[in-house]
Amino acid sequence: MKIAALVSGGVDSSVALSMMVNEGCHDITAYYLKIWLEDELASLGACPWETDLLFARAVCEQLDVPLQVISLQSEYLEMVVGYALDELKAGRTPSPDILCNQRVKFGEFLRRLDADTDKVVSGHYARVERDNGSCILRRSPDPVKDQTYFLSNLNQGQLCRSHFPIGHLSKSDVRAMAKKLDLPTQDRKDSQGICFLGKIHYPDFVRFHLGEKEGEIVELESGRTLGKHRGFWFFTIGQRGALGLSAGPWYVVKKDTVTNTVYVSHKDNRASHARNRFKVTDLNWISGRPDRDELQVKIRHGPMMSDCRIEPTDDNHLTAHMSCGDPGIAPGQFAVFYDGDICLGGGVIE
Repeated sequence: MKIAALVSGGVDSSVALSMMVNEGCHDITAYYLKIWLEDELASLGACPWETDLLFARAVCEQLDVPLQVISLQSEYLEMVVGYALDELKAGRTPSPDILCNQRVKFGEFLRRLDADTDKVVSGHYARVERDNGSCILRRSPDPVKDQTYFLSNLNQGQLCRSHFPIGHLSKSDVRAMAKKLDLPTQDRKDSQGICFLGKIHYPDFVRFHLGEKEGEIVELESGRTLGKHRGFWFFTIGQRGALGLSAGPWYVVKKDTVTNTVYVSHKDNRASHARNRFKVTDLNWISGRPDRDELQVKIRHGPMMSDCRIEPTDDNHLTAHMSCGDPGIAPGQFAVFYDGDICLGGGVIE
């Protein structure tokens, strides 16, 4: 079996690669994907790609696996960064990590591989299983680290060529394995950034591309102006921090892209802005449309899921009815649907 292993210089991909080697897979090539922002926006912060690559090389040398560096800079710019900026300018909340996996890691990278490459291995916390000739995506048993939300836009072709060796493990298990194997990455901290940003501060990235424009922060209920902000594109619905207001906490509940106004509501009124019904478009069902309407849904990455009922209107649209309201539902976010531990896919909240 011919294996292409994605390595990032982190502990998860390092353990995933070592597991494949220890299982007796000998035809393995490791790949480090170099992305455009690491050079172009280096002035914004500590861009760790050179350090990451050093760790990736050290792991591959220890495991005697060849490493190739693949540049996907223009693809990231066009397919992920361009999308994120367009969404921000429209006042929406982008989900770049989902597009990063679909369009680049398991998209353009897959297209560049030889047709005889059987599997792409990565350090994602998720599981792929065969079921009646198709592939299904299952959640990791570690609910905090589970990454099926970010993989929900993959199609059958992408998923069936993917393999996640650590998907059945917890983060503590992975750390213990790295220590036991004495991997160079065993003590590296987890990356917290969006896939294409590395350690660049997200507001700095937004400011670099969209600039600043002063606008008002207004209390929605009273119409009172409470303060100023530097551009609606820095804020998302449900956001609490970075408002600079006293007597809070305050939460962002609405944005007006025409007047550049950010509307907020005090915590005492926050529950009144909770929604339990929303429309979803651009649907991607990993293994076909589900045969039942009573499901669970995530509207953001994390362990929290809510019971919901879906009401399809056509193949590309549905209305979701959650069992409980959420005040942080924002247009542009992805709603990802589950049937127990099976990730069914999802779409974009309108």
